Amino acid sequence: MSKAVAKSGVLRALGAMSGTSLDGVDVAVVETDGQQIMGFGPSGYHPFTSEERGVLCAALGHWHGAEVVAAAEVVEAAHVVALAGFEDVDLVGFHGQTLAHAPHQQGTLQVGDGAHLAEALDLPVVWDFRSDDVAMGGEGAPLAPFFHFACAKYIKASGPICFLNLGGVGNITYVDPRYSSPEDPGALLAFDTGPANAPINDLLQTRLGMEFDKDGQVARSGEVETGALELFLAEPYFSRMPPKSLDRNDFSEMIDLVAELNDADATATLTAMCAASVAQGMEHCPEPPSAVLVTGGGRHNPVLMQMLEVSLDCPVKVIEEVGLDGDMLEAQAFAFLAVRVACGLPTSCPGTTGVSACVGGGVVSVPEHC
Repeated sequence: MSKAVAKSGVLRALGAMSGTSLDGVDVAVVETDGQQIMGFGPSGYHPFTSEERGVLCAALGHWHGAEVVAAAEVVEAAHVVALAGFEDVDLVGFHGQTLAHAPHQQGTLQVGDGAHLAEALDLPVVWDFRSDDVAMGGEGAPLAPFFHFACAKYIKASGPICFLNLGGVGNITYVDPRYSSPEDPGALLAFDTGPANAPINDLLQTRLGMEFDKDGQVARSGEVETGALELFLAEPYFSRMPPKSLDRNDFSEMIDLVAELNDADATATLTAMCAASVAQGMEHCPEPPSAVLVTGGGRHNPVLMQMLEVSLDCPVKVIEEVGLDGDMLEAQAFAFLAVRVACGLPTSCPGTTGVSACVGGGVVSVPEHC
C-alpha cells in the first residue's frame, strides 16, 4: 500500500462522480481524516459528448457484452481527463458509472477500472465501493449518507436534518447529528425515494430533442394528470420499508402512464411524480427534520422545488443556503469515502443500505511503482 494511503491524519482526496443523469463527470477535492471535514478544495466538471451519452445509454441495463465494454472505455477516458491537473492530491475516490443495479438478484455494476486510472493518474485510486455491501445483503445504495453525516456536523446542525439528492434517481438521507458517529444506531436513515430527473430527461429527449427541462419551462406550462400520478404512487416500491434502492430504469413504465398526454402535461406529471415520491418517503423519518436540503440537478428546477415546498411539512432549501455545493456534493462524498476506506472505517451500515453489519467497501489500487 502506498505511503499516501497508509499515512494517518488529514488526507487531501479527489472524488469523482458520474451519475444516472449521464451528463458528465463531477470532480472535487475534500480535506478530511475520514471522520470530520476539514475543508473543501477545487472542483471541476467534464461533460459527456452526445456520442458518449449514446454509448452509455445503450449499455444501461446490461451486465456484460460489447455495450458494457464500450461504456467502460468511455467512462475511463472521461475520468482521466476530468481528474488530471489537480495538485497535492493523496488519493482518488472513483465511483464509476452505474449501468445496472439489482442488489438481490444479479448484484450491482459500475463500469470503469480503478487500476487503470491509478496508472494513468499516478495516484492511489479507491473504487468498487458497492460490491462488499451487496455481498453482505445490503442494497449497495445510497452510499453518500456517511458523508452527509459529516456535512451535518460541518454546518453545525443541532437537530435532525434531511439531505435530498435529485439526480437521475432521488435519494434522501435523514441525519441526526446528536449522535457521535454515523454508524451509531439511529444516526442515519437513507433510501432511494423514487425516480427524479431521469424519466423527465428521457421523455424530453425522445419527444423534443432536449437534454432536460431547463428552469422547468416545459412543466410550468402543463397540468398534472392526477390519474397517472395515483397509478404511479400505487407501485409496490412505495409501500416497502427502507432502506431500499432503485435502478435508473426501474420505473420506465412511467413514460407509458403519460404517453397520451401532450408534452407539457406529460412533463408536469413526471415532475409531480418525483415530488410525490419524496413526500411519501418523508413519512419514514423518525422525527420531523428541521429542513430538507436539496442537492443535485433537480434543485435547479423551480417547478419541482415549488412542488416540494407545497408537499412537505418543513422548510425546503437548496443546499447552497447552508454553504455547501449542490453540484459537487456527490463527488465530494466519494472523496470522503475513499479516505474512510483507506483508514479502514465503515462506509455503510444497516440504517443506510440495510446491510447486515457495518461494512467498509472499496478496493484500493495503486500505481505499480508504489
